Amino acid sequence: MAQGIEGKVIVITGASSGLGEAAARHLARQGARLVVGARRMDRLRALAADIGLQDSALLQTDVTRVDQVRALVERALQLHGRIDVMINNAGLMPHSLLEQGRVEDWDRMVDVNLKGVLYGIAAALPPMKAQQGGHIINVSSVAGHKVRPGSAVYAATKTAVRVISEGLRQEVKPYNIRTTIISPGAVESELPLSVTDPSMAKGIEELYRRVAIPAESFARVVAFAISQPEDVDINEILFRPTRQEL
Repeated sequence: MAQGIEGKVIVITGASSGLGEAAARHLARQGARLVVGARRMDRLRALAADIGLQDSALLQTDVTRVDQVRALVERALQLHGRIDVMINNAGLMPHSLLEQGRVEDWDRMVDVNLKGVLYGIAAALPPMKAQQGGHIINVSSVAGHKVRPGSAVYAATKTAVRVISEGLRQEVKPYNIRTTIISPGAVESELPLSVTDPSMAKGIEELYRRVAIPAESFARVVAFAISQPEDVDINEILFRPTRQEL
């Protein structure tokens, strides 16, 4: 078992595929006590069967609904009496040029990528404050550091995640709460499937096919941040495939 992970109560959003699923599998092997949420319960049940989670540790969760995110954290408290780590992972990436005016895609990115993180913070912070400890991990992106044509709104949401996380870091110092921003590059996931513009989707699919690294790489980064001694606060990790230029 990994020192600093075994026995910790860890809540993960967007756990039915990609980065969230990989993190759940990796942390389960390290002895974490997981409570996982996602919209697709069939995928969550398949994951639970593989890693030995009880049905009670699964909850259908749409991160655009603050009541559902709070219910996910409440489930962890009901099962284990505390929450040690909150991983706000759910996200989507429907790239398009601003001139196309894909307002519905913009709204979805703001709702999932930005509000979803805020709702996770809102749900996890009160119990962590009460127990005087915890760790909130927010997933940003390389796009939170660099912007390219077609990624403006996605990059804006991921930059906002970094800004909110830094503000959170400063605010929670009195409560012994740690914060980490993880900004992945091209890592194998379903993100490319969320691109609705055909021409944009083709380029992203080609990039991922050429350079993407396994989702397990993200899981190892998560484990690294969590496993540090309590007096070490890993605030931000930016990582890419070695071959990725952007």
